[in-house]
Amino acid sequence: MPRFSVIVPVFQVQAYLPACLTSVLEQSCTDWELIAVEDRSPDGCGAVVDEFAARDPRVQAVHLDEHGGPGRARNAGMEHATGDYLVFLDGDDTLAPGALQAIADRLKEAAEPDVLVYGHERVDRTGERVRDRLAPLLTEEGPAPFALADRPGLLRLPPVAWNKAHRRAFVERLGLTFPPGRYEDVPWTYPLMVSADSVATLDRVCVRHRQRRHGGTPGATLSDISDISDISGVFDVFEQYERVFAFLDGRPGPAERWRGPVFRRMVDHLLALHSGPARLPRGSRAAFLRTARAHYRRFHVPGARPLPGTRLRHALVRLGSHRLYGVLRAVRRAGAGARRGAAGALGRVRGALLRLHYRLQRRLPVRADLAVFTAGDGRGYGGDPGALEAAFREHAPHVRTAWLAPPALHHTVPAGTRRLVPGTAAYWTALARAAYLVSDAGLDPRLVKRPGQVVVRCHRGAPLGHEGVDLLERPAAACRTDVAALLRDADTWDYVLSPSRHATLAWQRAYPAEYTTLEYGCPRNDRYQRATSADVARLRESLGVAPGTTVILYAPEYRDYRRTQRLGVDLELLLRRLGPRFTVLVHAPHADAEPLPSHLAGRCRDVSGEGDPGRLCLAADALVTDFSPLMFDYANLDRPVVLYADDWEAYEAARGTYFDVRAFPPGAVARGQDELADIFASGHWRGSRSAQLRRAFRERFCPYDDGAAAHRAVRRLLQGPTPPAPPVTPLPHRHPAPAAGPPENPLPGPAGV
Repeated sequence: MPRFSVIVPVFQVQAYLPACLTSVLEQSCTDWELIAVEDRSPDGCGAVVDEFAARDPRVQAVHLDEHGGPGRARNAGMEHATGDYLVFLDGDDTLAPGALQAIADRLKEAAEPDVLVYGHERVDRTGERVRDRLAPLLTEEGPAPFALADRPGLLRLPPVAWNKAHRRAFVERLGLTFPPGRYEDVPWTYPLMVSADSVATLDRVCVRHRQRRHGGTPGATLSDISDISDISGVFDVFEQYERVFAFLDGRPGPAERWRGPVFRRMVDHLLALHSGPARLPRGSRAAFLRTARAHYRRFHVPGARPLPGTRLRHALVRLGSHRLYGVLRAVRRAGAGARRGAAGALGRVRGALLRLHYRLQRRLPVRADLAVFTAGDGRGYGGDPGALEAAFREHAPHVRTAWLAPPALHHTVPAGTRRLVPGTAAYWTALARAAYLVSDAGLDPRLVKRPGQVVVRCHRGAPLGHEGVDLLERPAAACRTDVAALLRDADTWDYVLSPSRHATLAWQRAYPAEYTTLEYGCPRNDRYQRATSADVARLRESLGVAPGTTVILYAPEYRDYRRTQRLGVDLELLLRRLGPRFTVLVHAPHADAEPLPSHLAGRCRDVSGEGDPGRLCLAADALVTDFSPLMFDYANLDRPVVLYADDWEAYEAARGTYFDVRAFPPGAVARGQDELADIFASGHWRGSRSAQLRRAFRERFCPYDDGAAAHRAVRRLLQGPTPPAPPVTPLPHRHPAPAAGPPENPLPGPAGV
């Protein structure tokens, strides 16, 4: 008897079916059977199902003699099922990697509940993935399993079969099957949930639900359309709710208390169908609303008040007048349009006044005692601009400093620094009057640089992948980059801070303009020379790292040639090989990166939202990366770096690199998942060879990072050119890297290992 019976109804999904079935075959949990029920599909689905059944004995191919819709197909699948739990998956959806193992672990933790509800994300026609907006309802609050009465809000989740694992013995005892017609999930979900003695939730994306059709189920877009060309079956929804209330009426007592919540969900569902685009046949909206009125009056529960914000819509269903509904909707749209028009007019007036204000401010003298700083991409205070701002306050207290950031990031700005909101009058005053303008991502493109103003550009890391004009030969990487705008910005630069000769040469080619390069080191890396072991301990505690744990920071770089970002490292495999004393912090390069496996939550943390990667570097005992510029900063800590990139050729072809980092790496190089795990399991990551590579890398790319880069830059900006100083000695390391033993740490005392 397998643990899971995965049942897939198959109809007109030949383009997506191989990915669906493959997502089950590639699950790390192998204790399952896959039952693919071909519902007389007119395309090539039957051949695909037979091919997979011939390939793997765990796949059963069931062919129905006539087309009956997904409900009949699922019923046929249940007749062949032998697993402990039933898992339904539509033929155009996929299971997320590791989903079945996560479900199995949660079922065991929750003492084998009748129903386990798990998360999903919607995948639109372009492949964009979005987590369900009701996912917070899956967050555990109290012990599990629980009764639905303890968390009735779960009824707000989409009434679908594919977001749950169902205990087969419970389903058989309940005698529940899918009815014919569309919206067959409705009379399955509500009776199932209200009858379950034990329910649990799993806050993890287990299903990727493809949205390629217009549907009417709230929160889902319906793979329950049996015939994509038949939208007249939308009226089936009324019969399906009749079945739900007949079920509740047949079980007086505890089930009766759910009539009110189910009634509210029915009204919301009917409204979604009525107002949604392309869900009703042309000319049928009035008839649909009249039928909805009849159902409203028939199943209304006294005292079942609609939720706040829905009362007007519920009243319209109760009245059942399509014409009145249209009038009120038109009035609402007109009111919204009027508000938008008024807001637009006010915005235009405000913009004109601000432009006039900026022109007037530019007529006033430049203030030599004012410096303005900002860091890009909403990271708040930090990076090179943050280090320079702190150096200004320390070494030039006569210069007032201001930081440009949205109000949500003002808490990151030190108390002694003025906070300015972009777009305000104070913001334009600062841009017009400040003598020093410092940024790492470009200033406002509307800035008019004045004589006497000094623009300092910092970059976010030594260059590895191509930048600037070098991207013009790489259209895959340059598609989101306005190179002309970058060059216009570069024309305003007076100084560019550089950490090494390599960076200087690369940037002068990538950003050809008349500026002076200050090859002084990276001010943001000064902190690494001042931090103490107590600072590291506090950082690790704030990140939730247990004492005595070895922390690996995994920081992959963004891939231009992929629209959706994936994590190249198999974290589950790595942590399984390394054991419980290792923890991985994942700093993903983009908000669209795939979510981390929830069952690794205790040993794997997503720190992608951390605006200051330098804090993560200080907290980590080792860095695993591919092409991220973070490796140049991390090398200053003299802690191990492991290079892992399984797609070097693709990255090189798409973006191009200024040098082959595999030939001059900062540490050990892994070429596969197993080799990466072996590097850590064998201790090679902290061996003498890795230390030699790291030392050579640091001397080449970080020769000036000695803790005084910010001081040198501020002195140069305020005092002008000074006589040449003696060559900067490469950073002395207080603790030479041992050939064996605990991980290297240049700070006094252990960093946590």
